[in-house]
Amino acid sequence: MQAFAATSLASGFPSAAGLRTAINILERWGAGGDTGSAILRVSRSTYTRAKRGEAVSLDRDQLTRVSLVLNIHAALRVLFDNPENLYGFMGMKNHNPFFEGRSPLEVIAGGDFVALYETFRRLDTLRGGQW
Repeated sequence: MQAFAATSLASGFPSAAGLRTAINILERWGAGGDTGSAILRVSRSTYTRAKRGEAVSLDRDQLTRVSLVLNIHAALRVLFDNPENLYGFMGMKNHNPFFEGRSPLEVIAGGDFVALYETFRRLDTLRGGQW
């Protein structure tokens, strides 16, 4: 996951394409607009420009957040083959101790980096069968 963000900065990865993909995923999870902006730590204007396919500039933290959203989505694709669960899981209440009855989306909606990373880590572990 971290290698993706570092490679993105070094190789000139088109930030708008990755951000646009992350935005599309977040919106499918039900986290558009202000919530999506908070999760990715981007301004509403950057969010809107990326959604339109315009060039945007992202810092390392923002690229890492994009990477985490893409990696959460990848883990969910391994876990679920039906679209209802693939896109609905993030909005479902989860009684695992970390989530404490909240949905993963509720946990990451505030934009806290640690919450986003820990959500990714737990889903990635689940994907690996160790959770």
